[in-house]
Amino acid sequence: MTDLLAKDIMTKKVITINQDASIEELSGLLLDNNISGVPVVDNDGKMIGIATEGDIIVKDTDLHFPRYFKLLDSIIYLESLTKFKNSLKKHLAIKVSEIMTSDIISCSPETPVDDIANTMVENKINRIPVLSADGKPAGIITRADIIKSMVRGK
Repeated sequence: MTDLLAKDIMTKKVITINQDASIEELSGLLLDNNISGVPVVDNDGKMIGIATEGDIIVKDTDLHFPRYFKLLDSIIYLESLTKFKNSLKKHLAIKVSEIMTSDIISCSPETPVDDIANTMVENKINRIPVLSADGKPAGIITRADIIKSMVRGK
């Protein structure tokens, strides 16, 4: 792994989401692609943040589910279900730019994999975007990519 560079192990097909997309769109993108986070880009394709499942979950803590109880196989809500549905609709419409992490830890295609692994461990992060000179995502490296490179002995 000593002489491997980011460009040698990165996933080149980067799935991104626009800053103006909704939490609902982000959730669908993550689920459809079986991933846990994506780079957030502006309208020019430049990376401005990263959005993860964790960001969605934290935002979900603002959403209060209505209390209810069961009585004879029926559910009786103690709060307005309509109010909850309206809150949920508003919540899902929140823009990705409002929940993303904008303090980006990234690397270049020439960054040594050892440095990337150390950065992931030190910052307790699961993925590092690889940015081209113009600030656009050129690839992404996950912990799994690093483990694969170790197993393959590259």
